[in-house]
Amino acid sequence: MMAKRAAREPTPGLYPVTYGEVELLQDYDRPSGWLLSMGGVPQSYVDLDDPEYLDFEYVRLMADVIDLLDEGPLDAVHIGGGGFTIPRYLAATRPGSRQIAIEPDAGLVQLVRDQLRLKSVPLLKVRVADGRAGTAELWDDSADLFVLDAFTGAVMPVELATAEYLADVARVLRYRGTLLINLADGKGLAFARRLLATVCAAFRHVALLADPGVMRGRRFGNLIVAASRVELPLDDLVRRAAGGLTQARCLHGATLERFTAGAAVIHEGDSVVAPVPPPSLFDS
Repeated sequence: MMAKRAAREPTPGLYPVTYGEVELLQDYDRPSGWLLSMGGVPQSYVDLDDPEYLDFEYVRLMADVIDLLDEGPLDAVHIGGGGFTIPRYLAATRPGSRQIAIEPDAGLVQLVRDQLRLKSVPLLKVRVADGRAGTAELWDDSADLFVLDAFTGAVMPVELATAEYLADVARVLRYRGTLLINLADGKGLAFARRLLATVCAAFRHVALLADPGVMRGRRFGNLIVAASRVELPLDDLVRRAAGGLTQARCLHGATLERFTAGAAVIHEGDSVVAPVPPPSLFDS
């Protein structure tokens, strides 16, 4: 019997991709951990030996939501690939999950295949397409989980924040399905409030999770939105968010209504500018 070929170790360095250049960096404190960044902006962290290890705080918040969904494998859609951290996590924690990831950068997908063992993720199909076009091709009522984590550099594409796009997402989700959105915002949280108003118009049950400083608009950072047509596991989610390493806040119900008060729903054609982080945010 032939011996199984050992997986090739990644090579750190700069790599050209379809929409620019990415850098692959090894975590010297955790040799199996790799950071993928573009233009100095961290995009993904992947632990090749332990896909359940999540280095970024906002990814751990997303995992908290996923962990509280009904037990068993999930049919999941991911808009935005990066290093495919959440698909790896889902495959490890819920074996048998069928996943589709939609990523527009063909060069990035190939890089992750070559360097970060993407082919080792079971039951994951990757489609090279933009978020709008890729979602339009998905079947109705086909997903239990829809993860929207798409960024151009550090900016969320506004076309993925509209009521029209979220209506298409709702079409793809099963009735009890859950939408997860990663967004970024800073002082005043104007974009976050408008996006939350848009999500609340499409889904009856919504929660917002973030670090307290980010939630108050004191600093730029990531916020996580969870939404569903059915009730979310709010009590457990509040406890997990507050008790985790991030010690995040969770807004829902009347508190979330106050957060979005006066914010207009985002429609196609609206003049909306997604927030850009301050230049110093990613300085080492």
